[in-house]
Amino acid sequence: MRRALAGVVGAVLLLAGCGIPAHTEVQVDGSGPAVAAGAASFRRGEPPTRTASGDDRAAFVRNFLSAAAGEPERAYERVKQFIAPENRARLQEKQGSEIAVNVVRLTERPVITENANGLFSVRLPVQQIGLLRANGVLAPPVVTETEYRFGLRGSVLPEQEGTEEAGLFVTDPPNVLLLGVDALRQYYQTRPVYFWSSDGSRLVPDQRYLPLAVPDERRVSEVVKWLIGGPSEWLSTGASRLPDRTALINNAIENEGRWEVNLDLPGDDNRRLAQIGIQLAWSLPELDGQLQLTTRNQSRVMIPDLRRHRLEHPAYPVTGNPQRFTVYEGAVHPLALPDEGSAPVPLAPEVNRDVFSAGLSRGDRRVLAALVVRAPGGRQRLATGSGDGRVQIVNPSPQIFGTIGRPVWLRSPDPRQPYGLVVADRRLWRFDDRGRMDPVPLNVAGPVTAVAASLEGHRIAVVIGGVLHLASVNVDGGVVTAGPARKVATSLTDLSAVDWAGENTLVLAGTTGRSAVYEVSIDGAMETALVADVGARVTHLAAYPTNPVVPLPTVLIMYEANGVAYRYPQRDTIRRDQVVDVSPPPNGARPGSPTAPFFLS
Repeated sequence: MRRALAGVVGAVLLLAGCGIPAHTEVQVDGSGPAVAAGAASFRRGEPPTRTASGDDRAAFVRNFLSAAAGEPERAYERVKQFIAPENRARLQEKQGSEIAVNVVRLTERPVITENANGLFSVRLPVQQIGLLRANGVLAPPVVTETEYRFGLRGSVLPEQEGTEEAGLFVTDPPNVLLLGVDALRQYYQTRPVYFWSSDGSRLVPDQRYLPLAVPDERRVSEVVKWLIGGPSEWLSTGASRLPDRTALINNAIENEGRWEVNLDLPGDDNRRLAQIGIQLAWSLPELDGQLQLTTRNQSRVMIPDLRRHRLEHPAYPVTGNPQRFTVYEGAVHPLALPDEGSAPVPLAPEVNRDVFSAGLSRGDRRVLAALVVRAPGGRQRLATGSGDGRVQIVNPSPQIFGTIGRPVWLRSPDPRQPYGLVVADRRLWRFDDRGRMDPVPLNVAGPVTAVAASLEGHRIAVVIGGVLHLASVNVDGGVVTAGPARKVATSLTDLSAVDWAGENTLVLAGTTGRSAVYEVSIDGAMETALVADVGARVTHLAAYPTNPVVPLPTVLIMYEANGVAYRYPQRDTIRRDQVVDVSPPPNGARPGSPTAPFFLS
């Protein structure tokens, strides 16, 4: 499967004295982000058995945190093999869709202590990441424990040596299934399934986890069942479900290179069946052959070439030519970097002045501009506009603020009604190209400090109270509304900036004791330290994400810290001589620095 997380082996980040715990699943950056889509993993099989670790207690604990991995129907059976027989009743089993695994991140190494009676006590300090459900959704956590404690014992009697009763056992076990994020990375494949947006204009990716132990012949059926089950709860505002009572008739089968899926689809709507075909084409990226969809009443859609079908039906509109810009001495300028082209600023000179930061976007041959500009009294205001190839006029908003963050445009399905989002004075606001601004209510209290929009325009990442949150977005009747915000746990604290690194990954700036930039999956489970020590708080962050529609080799990132702009993965500063169309400073004058870099695509 091509859409697995890359870097699944990963390294452990060990930075003594900088606030990062002695044991953590954060991965050290190597050749590029480790959670980007598009890589492959073909590993199969179950996690290690109880006896695989021998007498190695640390390895036994690691294997215990892997035991729940795999197909959910056997999760309790695998875990109970690790538990002493006299204690197995303490782990109460659940069935079917109620089976759920608590995914945790170790915040330091397990502490294993020998007791006076010759037995051992184990303490696991953890961060709760989420609840992995049978449908592959990693939902928000429902427990709050920051540590788990249990015991270890060996064989009860000497004559049990070499029998099934030999080896280590867990005593006084936790009353929930536990799964470490290392095991999640090792025994599952991350893959998005795609749902139509609430307006039916584009596809919205929903991240799921598929056990690698699931046989290939069942994987198509599993994805179809996920689509029938509907999107994750937090996506329900921005994504739509299949018609009620849709069902899979038997399992999908492969017949001479053609996959056949038989559905019970209410109404036998051929148009709806064709839409499901597009969903499946994107949700099964490893399939390049034929797919036939049939309903109980013999309505039929045949896709002769899934690869071509994806090319002919993009999941969402996106271009593959991101262009870099920056703010220099109060105006937007292009950046000319090695091996990259540059383009003229799509702003008329009369509007390109007194700028602090900007957000530019292309939409249906038009350029959208949102500029944070100077206002009287040292304050700031938003000015927005649109134009054919160049923005000649911007409309200042009537509101004036102390500070305004980086404005972002949503990829609106209606080019006549473009909308964007911006943080101003610690509140989230929506805006249009006519300078109108309105607050966007959120269900989470706290100061809002950053917002970023996904490529398809129906999901946003928001930093509230220094913590990452996700929400779906719906544009209905010209009003941008955000669904319930989901809190996401990460190793970073005191977040200052966020943007999208991929369909289901984010790039975050925060602290681990030192200011850092991480790439994080949208559920917080997978982390990669891109820059472990920035040296100063990151105040501005912009990325152009990888995506399957127009693939890029890696996510492109630019950020600003302490008034200096940087780019990743090159890890070098953005210099004044890389800014296009600027005059040299007068003799003896100190040249300015590029600030607030961003991408136009």
